[in-house]
Amino acid sequence: QVQLVESGGGLVQAGGSLRLSCAASGRTFSSYAMAWFRQIPGKEREFVAAINWSGGSTNYADSVKGRFTISRDNAKNTVYLQMNSLKPEDTAVYYCAASRIGTLLGSGPSFYNDWGQGTQVTVSS
Repeated sequence: QVQLVESGGGLVQAGGSLRLSCAASGRTFSSYAMAWFRQIPGKEREFVAAINWSGGSTNYADSVKGRFTISRDNAKNTVYLQMNSLKPEDTAVYYCAASRIGTLLGSGPSFYNDWGQGTQVTVSS
């Protein structure tokens, strides 16, 4: 099990950028696949991006391809989500998630074992 803490959320104007970070505890971080999801109140949690244990493979939702980049630094036990060209529809609480299957790039929440508490991202028009 890993504990995950997200940071970097905030208020930004449309067209702007934010970088989210997710710091993980535990010595096994480098073996986990990691992902970002987002959720709007009253809606299901939505897949954003995933990265495998090494950082060599990634997967993105169509809605963020070309605008968001997921990356990781295993030496720092941290995964990042660089968000560019933000749109009002990107407004949500963003969650970091970890899967013990390090090769996983799944888009379903059920694939992931551990979750952070979330960080709010608000994009104004």
